[in-house]
Formats: sequence, structure tokens, C-alpha cells
Amino acid sequence: MNRTERLEIEGVPLLATLEPGRGGIGLLALHGSNEGGTSQLAGLVARRCGASSLVFTQPGVRRPVHIPSPRMAVEHCALLRAFLDRVRLTVSLHGHLRAEAPDAIFLGGGNREAARVLARELGALAPRFRPVTDLDAIPVALRGLHPRNPVNLARLGGVQVELPLLARTSGGADVPPGPVVEALVAGVTGLGPAAPNGRGEPHELP
Repeated sequence: MNRTERLEIEGVPLLATLEPGRGGIGLLALHGSNEGGTSQLAGLVARRCGASSLVFTQPGVRRPVHIPSPRMAVEHCALLRAFLDRVRLTVSLHGHLRAEAPDAIFLGGGNREAARVLARELGALAPRFRPVTDLDAIPVALRGLHPRNPVNLARLGGVQVELPLLARTSGGADVPPGPVVEALVAGVTGLGPAAPNGRGEPHELP
């Protein structure tokens, strides 16, 4: 059963929605209201994979505010604590609007082996989209390496997936394209039942 929590961070009202899953992998969308399609994508992929999902939105806010991910750390939200207690590895979905890289899906976060696992499946989206795992090729602001970023707070850390606009919306609406959904489902499925840690060593998930 879904659980919700209303909270406020830096004066911004937020609604957190947790949909518990069966496994040890969790999908996270920290900016569901201002990075269109990410909340829908997190829910779709999580349900297909039996994973947990946690989505943050800003209901009633006309102009959603971007709160940097490290400022949304665990003490602000009981459901984020519950999510991190439940999962061992996080896949955090974000959106970018980099004009110089409209086809790039940047895969940051502290678990580099898991990033490469996802990249192998996202490679099926070529030539429309291209996964990028080389941290030097990812803009600094999109690397997701801050230790307070929730993507890195699970036991095995996680992968920050930065999606260009057309990889998370379609037809001018926040409807994720089917091929992107399928590629992410395959990638998240590939992370279990053994999820790699940053050193490439497999860990069995509950």
C-alpha cells in the first residue's frame, strides 16, 4: 500500500509518495514536479521490476522550485528514511536540459559498476540516445557524487540517471517513451538479484 508524507524543505511544500516493493532495489524521483516524466518513469519501472519507488512532488506550487539533491537528505523525511532502510541500491531518475547533449543519458552516482550495468541495457536506445558513464564526460553538476545526495545513502549506493527531455516525455506530456521504459526495466532487472557494489563485487539482495 502506498504511503504519503507532507513535509517542507527550505520553505517549499513537498509531497513524498512511497510505493513499497519486494526487492532490494529502489527507484527515486526527487524532483517529480520540475523534471517532467521522472516521477511517472520511477513508478512504471518500479512496478514492472517489483522494486520500491519514492517520488517527491510539489503539489499546489505554480512554479516548482529546484532543491539540490543533497539538501533533501534523510533527516528531512520519514519516508526517505523508510525507503533507505528498505533498499540496498538506488536508481535515482532526474532530467537535464543540456543543449549541447540532447541525446545523452548521463549515469552518475557512486556505484560505478551498477552504472555500467544500466548503460549496457540503455545502449539499446542508440542512436536516438546514448548512455554516458565516463564521469569526466558528465557535467559536474550532474555527476551525483555528493555524499549527502540520497542516491548515495543506500548500503550499496546507487546510480543517478540524468535523462534529456525527449527520453522522459512524449507528445508534449509527461509520458515516458516506451523504449526508455523497457530499457530501464531491463537495466534494473539486470541489477538483481545480485546488485554490484562500487568495487564490482556482487551482493545478494533480500
